[in-house]
Amino acid sequence: MLSVLVVTFPFFALVLCGYLATRAGALPLGAIGGLNGFVLYFALPCMLYRFGAGTPIAQLLDASVAGVYLLCAALLVAGTIALTRRGGLGWNDAAFGALVAAFPNTGFMGLPLLLALMGQASAGTVIVVLTVDLVITSSACIALSRLEGAGAHGVAVALRNAARGMAVNPMPWSIALGALASALQWRLPGPLDKTVAMLADAASPVALFTIGAVLARSQMNQHEYVPPGQYVPIALAKLIVHPLLVWGVGRAAIGLGADISGYTLTVMVLLAALPSASNVSLLVERFGAHGGRVARIILVSTVLAFLSFSAAYALLT
Repeated sequence: MLSVLVVTFPFFALVLCGYLATRAGALPLGAIGGLNGFVLYFALPCMLYRFGAGTPIAQLLDASVAGVYLLCAALLVAGTIALTRRGGLGWNDAAFGALVAAFPNTGFMGLPLLLALMGQASAGTVIVVLTVDLVITSSACIALSRLEGAGAHGVAVALRNAARGMAVNPMPWSIALGALASALQWRLPGPLDKTVAMLADAASPVALFTIGAVLARSQMNQHEYVPPGQYVPIALAKLIVHPLLVWGVGRAAIGLGADISGYTLTVMVLLAALPSASNVSLLVERFGAHGGRVARIILVSTVLAFLSFSAAYALLT
């Protein structure tokens, strides 16, 4: 366990650095948007493109991995919404609570962390999982959030908004371009490839630092009291129920003949064991859900993941 913590510590330490820098005022709140923009529109797309282009196309189009992961996401979203709706929450808050329970921080944290722990061979599985969450899970939860007295028209509008958001998100496009380059066995010209590589190398440290800054900003902007019962159970569901669900469904699928190796299933379970995606807080602001609740879920899951994720890795490997 100690050897695992030695590997994972730098990743969570960078998150802590971003958090403390923001809380202390060393990083102005106005600068966080610039950091986030650099990661989202430049560094991370370059990293995703490089890994997509360097991964065999068969791994990027693995229907078994996508199917198992999507089924687990659907079960977790449905279960979370059912429980929170029973507790009196409206569709908007219930849907985004479900999204933050089912959407791990794969892009900003999972990709660099899994590559460090599991090697380059994990890149294909990571990209498949990230694509499912970006394209399907997020869009479905946004549509569900619009059910609050909106009728069919509201859902249709939500689906169009989700599609528009996906169209301007550079991550799916960079994955698609990387997959195309992999299929065609095409490489960028030398100087351009070096530029992309430099931006990709900057993705991990800046993304992790930015996660901490975003968490600090979310906490600083929310002063209302939120009962722990509204966010701690969802954070625990993200860190415990999600990976157990992926492991169980994955083992069942393998038993039924699905072409999923033990190594691939381990990568999938570790991705599910990641904390909640920090970018969900941006969606919450856009669609008017309870930002303080979601921010606390992300914060608690990120803090606890330092131990829970390390424990999951130690148990699986």
